[in-house]
Amino acid sequence: MAAVSSSNPITSAAPSSNPITSVAPQTYAPQPLYATNQQLLSRLNLDLRGRVFPVDRETLMLLPESVLLGLFPQGLILSKPASWEGADDGVFTVDFDPDCFEYILNFWATAQAHFYGSATTPDLFHAQASIPSTPGDPTTDQSSNPLLSKQAIIVLREELEYFSITQPGGLAKTDINTGLGNDELRAMKANCGKALAERKLIFAALQRNVNKENNLAEQHLIDMLCMSGFNREDEWGFRACEPNRNIISSMALVLLKTGIIHPGQPEAPPGTTVPFIDHPQMATAQKLLLFWRKPARKCWWDGVEVDVPKSMKSKETMKVKVWARRVWTLELSLI
Repeated sequence: MAAVSSSNPITSAAPSSNPITSVAPQTYAPQPLYATNQQLLSRLNLDLRGRVFPVDRETLMLLPESVLLGLFPQGLILSKPASWEGADDGVFTVDFDPDCFEYILNFWATAQAHFYGSATTPDLFHAQASIPSTPGDPTTDQSSNPLLSKQAIIVLREELEYFSITQPGGLAKTDINTGLGNDELRAMKANCGKALAERKLIFAALQRNVNKENNLAEQHLIDMLCMSGFNREDEWGFRACEPNRNIISSMALVLLKTGIIHPGQPEAPPGTTVPFIDHPQMATAQKLLLFWRKPARKCWWDGVEVDVPKSMKSKETMKVKVWARRVWTLELSLI
């Protein structure tokens, strides 16, 4: 299905069958299963493919909308049933990569500590509260500019579904009668996935598509993201093949460059005592607010060649053509 046309460089795409990256453009509104009981769970134990993560409710609700929808595609349970007794020790089984979830939690904790500080370390939150408000300049107004009082994080995810093209007369083939692939075909697909997963540059595939089709909107998207916190040679913070599927899931998290310059930073002039705002950079950062609680998606096809073993017993390699359907999800989170 073709992507829905839009003036936004990130465009809507057909819903994915993979719950990890199935997102909706509207604001996420969890529906408790037990609406008559107002007692909320303070902690949830999430079993992610055999690894259990105890997560506070407040931490969970700060996660990106697209991640919450991946964790709880049927809705998030926050209330206890009427018959529930004892502590918040219920375990919820979730089909989500535990390494990816750990990457998110670690980044969130580091970002919160960086922005809000602690009892013994300074923080950016109170320092930015001292930025003087200028009449007629909404970027300096604490009530209208959330970037002054919240830590902003850019969330970029990719779901890559790939299709390996077999060579005529090769060992990898499909049984005509059953329609099932033989062991060689399954091994070839797995090796293609490993080869693709090792290509970790975030913007390589999209830049290749820009060069092929001269798509100015996609080039603008790359430029905007690189001005807002990414670098052009950045790699995915998490990237791995999904078990038993020809899918590779990737995620990258970066702090949004808001243009708020603090004393002591390289950009700050000597003698600076209070933070000030670089207005062009702040204007770029505010464009990303369009994706706050509104994940947006872009889908495109990409053809590449990868080197894989010729057979399960061979050390020689061969080139295999792979078609990849890439779906990007872009979102901004405020914590």
